Amino acid sequence: MTAGDTGMNTFDVIVVGLGPAGASAAQAIAKGGASVLALDRKEAAGTPVQCAELIPQLIASEAGDVRRSLRQRVAEMLTFVEDEGGDRVPNFPGQMIDRADFDAKLVEDAIAAGATCRFKTMVRAIDDAGLMITSSKDRLKSRVIIAADGPRSLVGRAAGFSNTEFAETRQITVKLCGSYAATDIFLSAEIAGGYGWLFPKDDIANLGVGVAAGCKDRLKPLLSALHDKLIEQKRVGRSVLKVTGGAIPVGGIQGPVGQLGSTPVLLAGDAAGLTNPITGAGINAAVISGALAGEAALRFLDGDKFALNDYRDGIEDLFKPAIDRALARRNRLQTFYAAGLRPCPTTLRETWIAYDAYWRS
Repeated sequence: MTAGDTGMNTFDVIVVGLGPAGASAAQAIAKGGASVLALDRKEAAGTPVQCAELIPQLIASEAGDVRRSLRQRVAEMLTFVEDEGGDRVPNFPGQMIDRADFDAKLVEDAIAAGATCRFKTMVRAIDDAGLMITSSKDRLKSRVIIAADGPRSLVGRAAGFSNTEFAETRQITVKLCGSYAATDIFLSAEIAGGYGWLFPKDDIANLGVGVAAGCKDRLKPLLSALHDKLIEQKRVGRSVLKVTGGAIPVGGIQGPVGQLGSTPVLLAGDAAGLTNPITGAGINAAVISGALAGEAALRFLDGDKFALNDYRDGIEDLFKPAIDRALARRNRLQTFYAAGLRPCPTTLRETWIAYDAYWRS
């Protein structure tokens, strides 16, 4: 870092956002020997938690050392379509993590590598040359910017990229009435543009519902109805231990490479729209894209003229096929609602990952 007479602080790289994407990027950059400042508006890493906290086993190995924050393993998925019995996928293992602990440990790793990480610091403004003004009135400039500041990324918007389609979620944490080792999915035409879930975590569970943004006003009654149903089945307790929720980008990849003046901007994680438009899963993509963005920034700083294009190509190779498939399934489902129709159980199955029809071209 350097400071000029104008009070400008300059870094090789500034990372905005210290979730899994930003922390992974900051760690990669610091390990490479470049100066990096990572900023986050939150008071601490990972809080408040706005996540269902499930990482499927197939991708857990790519999502960092999840063993440090593991709380429970799950073995299978049950999908309940309308009021029909559950369809079982017996070989669908996953890991329930403590998301706040997971994020905090990634930040600890970045700091240990040499990154400067600041919380309670908001980027108030960013101009078309990449100059940032923070909530503490600092003036910051860097040779590369990494946008990891979530689904409504200020930095991404400044660079010309914005997520425009969202799912809205509401989640409560409840007591389980017995041990459980499966993830439950609830599909219904009433849950427009989304689904319900029950994800166990030791003696508690995350119970939630996600819907298309236009149906946000129905989240609370839908979740209350699902909660009442599971209470009646004596599966969960009535007391609500925690409430959370938030927006998930579901419109596909944004960027992921932009420019502010002569300063490259690399979008990662939710800022780049890398969440799955059907499942909403995004932890794995955030960790991987953040690390790749950090590595691309290092290569750019070393004079590699292909670094930015390679980052774009790498993101598209890794994530675009799955995201495009999910986006096509989501769009098909949404055509029913747009026409004032209710999707039938067959259609609901065709647009969920547990069924073979979802994977057919």
